Amino acid sequence: MTIARNALYFEDYVLSIQYFNQVINAKPYLYEPYFYRGMAKFYLDDYQGAEEDCSLAIQRNPFVVGAYQVRGLSRIRQSKFDLAIEDYSSALRFDPENVSLLHNLALCHLQKKDYSAAREELGRLLEVSPRYTSAYLMRGEAFLHENDTTAAINDFNRAIELERFEPNGYSARAMVELQQAKYKEAEEDFDQAIRLSVRNASNYINRALARFHQNNLRGAMSDYDLALDIEPGNFIGHYNRGLLRAQVGDDNRAIEDFDFVLKIDPDDMMATFNRGVLRSQTGDYRGAISDFSHVLDVYPNFLAGYYQRAEARKKIGDRRGAEQDEFQIMKAQIDQLNNPTQQSGGSNDEVASNSDSNGEKTRKRSDKNVENYRKIVIADDSDSQNEYANVSRGRVQDRDVQIKPEPLFALTYYEKSSDLKRNVHYHHFIDELNHRNLTPGSLLISNREAPLTVGQVNYHFSDIDKKSAEIAEGKADATLQFYRGLDFYLVQDLDNADQDFTKSIEIDSSFFPAYFMRSLVRNKKLEYKKAQASVSPRQLNEEGVIKDEVSSTDYDLIKSDLDMVIELAPDFVYAFFNRGTLQISLGNYRAALADYDYVIEMRPEFAEAYYNRGLTHIFLGNNKQGISDLSKAGELGEVEAYNVIKRFSSIEE
Repeated sequence: MTIARNALYFEDYVLSIQYFNQVINAKPYLYEPYFYRGMAKFYLDDYQGAEEDCSLAIQRNPFVVGAYQVRGLSRIRQSKFDLAIEDYSSALRFDPENVSLLHNLALCHLQKKDYSAAREELGRLLEVSPRYTSAYLMRGEAFLHENDTTAAINDFNRAIELERFEPNGYSARAMVELQQAKYKEAEEDFDQAIRLSVRNASNYINRALARFHQNNLRGAMSDYDLALDIEPGNFIGHYNRGLLRAQVGDDNRAIEDFDFVLKIDPDDMMATFNRGVLRSQTGDYRGAISDFSHVLDVYPNFLAGYYQRAEARKKIGDRRGAEQDEFQIMKAQIDQLNNPTQQSGGSNDEVASNSDSNGEKTRKRSDKNVENYRKIVIADDSDSQNEYANVSRGRVQDRDVQIKPEPLFALTYYEKSSDLKRNVHYHHFIDELNHRNLTPGSLLISNREAPLTVGQVNYHFSDIDKKSAEIAEGKADATLQFYRGLDFYLVQDLDNADQDFTKSIEIDSSFFPAYFMRSLVRNKKLEYKKAQASVSPRQLNEEGVIKDEVSSTDYDLIKSDLDMVIELAPDFVYAFFNRGTLQISLGNYRAALADYDYVIEMRPEFAEAYYNRGLTHIFLGNNKQGISDLSKAGELGEVEAYNVIKRFSSIEE
C-alpha cells in the first residue's frame, strides 16, 4: 500500500494500479485500495472505472469524504450531474466547509443550467471563503445567464479586486463589455488578460472581435495570427482571418484559411461560398463554379450564388450556363414582387433568425442563414466556457502555471517527450556506464521522468528478481547493487532503493551515482511524508514526538549525499543544481544562488538553472535580475518562464 501510494503521488498511475490490485487480492475488505485505485483511473481518464472503484470504497466505508469527491468528479466527466450533486451533498454532511466540494457542487448546477441553485451554493461558498475569486466568477456567469448584467459586472469587479494577477476576471468582464458594445473597454481588459496568460488563444480571438468592431482590421488579423500560433486548429480563427484577408485584398492567403475551415467542416456552405468568390477573383473560375454549385445544391434560392456562378461561367465562355443562372435570378425577383415575404436565401434547411437585415456584423457559428456569409463568426453560448469552470482535474486552487522551481535531476531510462528541442544532459562517467551494456537502455540525466508502462513495470520486476539471484550467489558489486536500486526506484519501492544505494556505497565509497540517486530517493520520501502530514491529523509516537514530522536533520542527510557527489565529481553539475533546489525548499536562497551560479558558469546553456535562479532572485525581491534570468530560460526552451515574466513585470513597473 505504501509503495502504491508513493507511485500515485508521483503520477506513476499504471504502476500504482498494479500495487493496489495486490492489496485488494490480499485484503478485499479494505476501502483504501479501491479509493486510491479509483484516483489513479481518474487521472488516466478512465472515469467509469474510477466511479466503480469509488463506489466499492464507499460500500466499505461510507464516511470518507475523498471517495465522494473523486466519484463526483468522475460523474461530472461523464455528464452525470444529478448523481454528482448527490455525491457532493453527501460529502458536505461530513465536511460542510470544504471549498472544493462547494465549488464543484455549484459547477454541477451551472452545467444543469439551474442558475438559482448555483448562486445559492456559491453564496454558501463565499460565506466559508470570502476571498475565493473563482466563486465570484462563477456567480457572475450565473447572473449573466439570468440577464442580470449589473450583478455579473459587480462580481467580476470583485474578483479582479481580490486577485489582480488572475486573468479570468479580466476576460470575463471583457466578454460582458463586448455584449454591451463597449469595444474599447473590452479591448483594454483583454489586453490585461493576455498580459497575464499569454498562451490563451480564446483571449486573442475575442480581442480580435473588439478590434474588428473598432475597424482595426490589421490589429484583428494580428490577433488571429497569434491565436492560430497557439491553437492551429481553431475554426473561428481561420474563418474570421479568411474574411479579413479577403477585405484587405489578400485573396490567396484567404483561400488557404477557407481551405482549412472546409477540411474541418466540409458542409460549411458559407465558407464554401466565400472560397468560391475568392477563387473567381484569383482566376480559378472552374474551382469557383464548383463551390457555387455545391452551395446552390443546398440553398437553391440563394440569388447571390446564381449571380456569382453566372459571372464565372461567362469568364470560361459557358454562355448557356450563365443564361440559365440569370433566368433563375429573374424568376426569383418576379416571385419576390408577387410575394414580398419570401426570403431569398430560403431552402429546405432551417434559416437562423439572425438575418442580414438586422445590421449585425457578427453571427453565431450555428447560424445556417447563407445570406450572412460576410459576417464575422462568434462562438455559440454552449462553446464559450471560462477556464475557471474546468476544475475536475487536480486541485481547484492551482493556477495555469504554478510558480515553483524546476524539479530535481535523476538518472533514469525514461524521459517525457517534449515538443521543444532541449539540451541533452551529459556526463562522461554516465556515458562510460552506458557503454558497459549492463542496463536495458541508456541511462539518461533528466528532470522530466516519464511514468512507466505496464510492459516496463513487468520488465523491472523481473530484472529485480534476476539481480537478486545474482546477489544471492555472491556476485554483488557496487554497480549491480546500484542497478537493482535503480529498478526499485523506478517501481517506486523507495525503501529498498535506499538500501541498495547504501549497499553500493559501502562496497565502493567512490561510486558517486549511488550518492546522487540516494539523495533523490530520500528527498522523494520526505516529499511524500510532508504531503501526508499536510492532510492527516498529527499523531504522537511513544516518545511523545510528532509522528512522521520532517526535520532539518532529514534534509541534512540529503545535502550530505550531494556534497559527497560534488567532492567526488565536481564537474557533475546536476548535483549542484539539485543542492540549489534543495536550498530553495529550505529557504536558503543565497546558498541556492551560489549553486546555480556555478552550474551556469560550467554550462552556459543550462535552461533549468536559469529558470530556478530567476525564481530565486524573485523570491529575494530582485525582480529585475530574476526577469533577466527567466528571459534567458525562455530563450533556451523553458516556455513557462514567459508566464512568470508577465506576472512579475507588472510588479516591476
